[in-house]
Amino acid sequence: MMRKNKMLRKYVPSVLLFLLFEAVAVALWIAKDNMFYLLNFSYIGGCLALGTVLFTAGKCYARHFVQLAVGSYMLLYLGIISRENMQIEGFWYYLFLGVFEAATIHYSVAKIFGPLVFGRGWCGYACWTAMVLDFLPYKQPKKARKEKLGILRYVMFALSLTVVSCLFLMKIAHLEEIMFRMFLAGNAVYYIAGIVLAFVLKDNRAFCKYLCPVTVFLKPMSYFSLLRIHCDENKCVHCGKCLQVCPMNVEVNQESRKRKNGTECILCYECTKACPTKALH
Repeated sequence: MMRKNKMLRKYVPSVLLFLLFEAVAVALWIAKDNMFYLLNFSYIGGCLALGTVLFTAGKCYARHFVQLAVGSYMLLYLGIISRENMQIEGFWYYLFLGVFEAATIHYSVAKIFGPLVFGRGWCGYACWTAMVLDFLPYKQPKKARKEKLGILRYVMFALSLTVVSCLFLMKIAHLEEIMFRMFLAGNAVYYIAGIVLAFVLKDNRAFCKYLCPVTVFLKPMSYFSLLRIHCDENKCVHCGKCLQVCPMNVEVNQESRKRKNGTECILCYECTKACPTKALH
């Protein structure tokens, strides 16, 4: 009985994660009087919960399952079929319209306030760009991180804001159609740049580290994340195995929130699997 209870406790985080998204789903359904939000966030929460159950059960494909289930849904259904720009340009577009819909809700939940709870979990489990990049051959970085290139993410962030601002200031007609075309073009550019960077720098996550403008939102909130990798420094033998497997170059063998690249953690848990002394949890 004790063993059974212990096993059940392992799945409590999965249940809590689902309930969190279900609460958001119900709240938005009632507030917006739109059944779509109930179905949308219930689906995403269900996929995330199932993925964490699979991970807890030791299934190596768990994270990729969630990436494909959530990422392809957002890219293909919300983005292409429903013609919603879910990229950062779409966020600026709806923000300037003064409408709390589509991308503004998505960014609020997943990338602005959500990281206070689950950090960079979006990057590890739902991003449709990383969904593809994570299948490339360089799961662990083969070269040292080029910290100075990180400035490019702020350039991309400013560029996206500038482009959308100019479209509004110039009162360009058919903005909705333009935003949809920008979504298609932007994704093509992201995939091409991500794949090229991965092979040049031998690092699947090079795009995330240097070019992705969304990280400007994610990084500051992730510092205070409730869900994070902890290190029991009394158990740590500083073998460096966790550092070798971390795709984001996080100094995970330190407990402090100020550890190097601490706000880059995507909760892939590769470090916890590699740790020989179980110092990471």
